[in-house]
Amino acid sequence: MFSQEKPKAERVLLVAVARDNRLRWDAVDSLAELAALAETAGAEVVEKILQIRQKPDPRSFVGRGKLAYLKAICSQLAIDLVIFDNPLTPTQLRFIAEELKRRTIDRTALILDIFALHARSGEANTQVELAQLEYQYTKLTGWGRELSRLGGRSGALGGRAVGIGTRGPGETKLEVDRRRIQERIGRLKKELDHIERERDTQRKRRRRLLTVTMAGYTNAGKSTLLNALAAEHTFVSSRLFSTLDSTTRVVELEENIPMLLTDTVGLIKNLPTQLVASFRATLQEISEADVVLHVADSSDRHLDQKIEVVERHLVELGAEGIPRVLVLNKSDLLFDEIVKEKLARRYEEATFVSALHSQGLEGLRRRIRELAAEILIEVEVKIPRSHPEWEHRFYEAGDVLERIECPESVTLKVRGYRALLEGLNKEFRSLLASADT
Repeated sequence: MFSQEKPKAERVLLVAVARDNRLRWDAVDSLAELAALAETAGAEVVEKILQIRQKPDPRSFVGRGKLAYLKAICSQLAIDLVIFDNPLTPTQLRFIAEELKRRTIDRTALILDIFALHARSGEANTQVELAQLEYQYTKLTGWGRELSRLGGRSGALGGRAVGIGTRGPGETKLEVDRRRIQERIGRLKKELDHIERERDTQRKRRRRLLTVTMAGYTNAGKSTLLNALAAEHTFVSSRLFSTLDSTTRVVELEENIPMLLTDTVGLIKNLPTQLVASFRATLQEISEADVVLHVADSSDRHLDQKIEVVERHLVELGAEGIPRVLVLNKSDLLFDEIVKEKLARRYEEATFVSALHSQGLEGLRRRIRELAAEILIEVEVKIPRSHPEWEHRFYEAGDVLERIECPESVTLKVRGYRALLEGLNKEFRSLLASADT
């Protein structure tokens, strides 16, 4: 048998531009995150360049002198690919690539590539393809009628990936016009509308159970936490954006009280708007939840900033009014107790857990139960045989825990949402009271 050699990692140069010295360290941190993204995509990060420049050059972005320096670096270090942390215009992308004689992409293209790399289901592939095509469509200006890559899922339009920024749905070099791209985008949007309708139907079916959805910065450990709470072993990876499809499990909050626990796609700073739009159906799991678990990596030195990023995303997704629990995960990595005490004072309502070692889970369950007590109630109703339609209505309104049949009546013990059950029970008792008078 012949051993198949592993493809050689692309040698990558990372470039970031900060407007002034006050933003230098933010740019350094962003470059470090870009490096992690590039490595997730399979690259070897060879060099990072940071430039302080008040106003980007409209053509070269970094200016002629810096571009010449980048060209020399590319030659000396045998760079295959240049990735800019800043968004670039179509004109800038083309000009830089031609001057450097290297493939050049920006942060958005890299993130889209990682999503394409990790897309497993048909739904995820559809979402990624739509996001990639909409991104490519915005880059057509300055490139004439040629789109450097456009394809369909699993070779619908043919082709093979040739490197980072070229993976996923768009894999071949084809000459296509705007009309054809728009037609493809239109078909994908129809597919996603169909998927969203199916998701709405599924959500309506399961509304009788408490729904708890996890949100958080990518690589915060949401999948590991899902496994720990569900006592299961689904796929877990330390790579960024390893989860694209939402995963839902039925988990016992306590005896005879099930809840639906959902893991969703990780969030990140400057998440491409195309992805937010394409993954609308998946991200809607957050805005439709009864409780949101905001999972954060407590050992991350950028914890505060990442919490802020996720909170902004939650507001944009319409989830700001939903009860939530800040879950500070990976507490086992906080070797200094003083650090943990400081975090506990800063985030007084937070719950510390180590999903990997199943530590702190009971405290988290207790916090969810406290919130559930405000959302769910139990009622007991005695329904006369003369009103069978009410039995059906209570079955539709909640989870029937107990049913006792008597010759003249049926008694139901029902658990469900406070707002729904209280209103239904009040209406039912008013009916009985009016019948007695």
